[in-house]
Amino acid sequence: MLDAIFKRLEKTDNIDRSTYIWNTVSATVLAMQGPVLQAVVSRTNGATDLGIISIAFSVATLMMYVGQYGIRRFQASDVKEQFSFEEYHGMRVLTCIALVVASLAYCIYGRAMKGYSDVKFAVIFMVCMLKMIMAYSDVYHGNMQQKGRFDVAAKATAIRYTAELVIFIAMLVITHNMLLSAVVCVSCSAVMMVLLSMNAGRHYCKTLRPAFRGPAIRGLAIEGFPLFVSMFLNTYVSNAPRYAIDAHLNDDVQAIFSCIFMPVFVVQVVSQFIFNPVIASYAHLWHKKTKEAYGSFINRIKKMCIAVLGLAVLGLIVAATIGIPVLSLVFGLDLSDYKKELCIVMLGGGPLAYSVYFSTVIAIIRAQKSLIFCYGGVSILALLLSKPFVAGGGITGAAWMYVLLMSILAASLFVAMYMRLRKERKKLN
Repeated sequence: MLDAIFKRLEKTDNIDRSTYIWNTVSATVLAMQGPVLQAVVSRTNGATDLGIISIAFSVATLMMYVGQYGIRRFQASDVKEQFSFEEYHGMRVLTCIALVVASLAYCIYGRAMKGYSDVKFAVIFMVCMLKMIMAYSDVYHGNMQQKGRFDVAAKATAIRYTAELVIFIAMLVITHNMLLSAVVCVSCSAVMMVLLSMNAGRHYCKTLRPAFRGPAIRGLAIEGFPLFVSMFLNTYVSNAPRYAIDAHLNDDVQAIFSCIFMPVFVVQVVSQFIFNPVIASYAHLWHKKTKEAYGSFINRIKKMCIAVLGLAVLGLIVAATIGIPVLSLVFGLDLSDYKKELCIVMLGGGPLAYSVYFSTVIAIIRAQKSLIFCYGGVSILALLLSKPFVAGGGITGAAWMYVLLMSILAASLFVAMYMRLRKERKKLN
């Protein structure tokens, strides 16, 4: 059975076309998970549970980057195979253990300091475990991408993400029990990971056994640390308004903000999946170290920047025209009083997409250390702004805080990327 499943995943007439199609499907389904699940929770369980599932996904996404440790981009662009898959696998096992410990620590903190209920505690932890499965399976997908079969990884993720969505919704509609739905969803996701990602992954490596070699673990820890910090802090900065609302307001306010924030979350997820497939081709261009390859590299950056700008403008227009009616219909809540806040939040969608793209390029050109300063500085700013903006300004303050943070982050990442590219141009000249 396992071999039959693998043959179905690998079968294709055109790898590039298959990669594009299935990556698009995977990105779309993942982008839909948050909005669809939250919409169903809103309609079946009400605004309070919507606020709980919203903060659960925000925290779980943050924890996911603990599990991934920023290694995926490095692994996929490791065209010279500086580290073996077994070493990447060993590192991922350790980081996923760290994810579980960090998730439990956060939930205990929430219970002790924020008054989380038993249900909120458990739901947040289970959603974190769902993201742990995503983080662990990602090491197999990175290896497939490195071996030129990103289409197989995209098929596996598309099928699993769809199954997670369907199972969670079905359980929630039948039982109206958010915790039970999360437990069943996590269990089924783990089974799907074994049947798809691990099953296919064994055909692209010598062994599935992880290697815990000291030099390799230290090397990956050093190489991945800037990427981990950048992605972790990027998620923190992106969700800083939600964390501030969780600390200073209540789950009902969290629910309203989550509704108007949802389009921006979709932008973030889609951006990552649009940029991930280009990592290998960008890396090959960068490693050629010729003027022609450098020129092609710069042209690709310029074209992508124009495309991101167009998508950002389109998103803002959609938000200003049909955004509120659509969101009100989807979530079953009256959001007519929050059109201004939606438009404000969407102003941060463009800078968010640019920050994801610039950080991807920075990882490819191996300028990761600059990411720590960019994300670190903006994270400190987020901590300082949280209370005055959110406690004093409510949802409107949270929206303006988001735009300010994303704009500063995108600008600082652009400067870091530009300085490294200018240095390379001088070297080539």
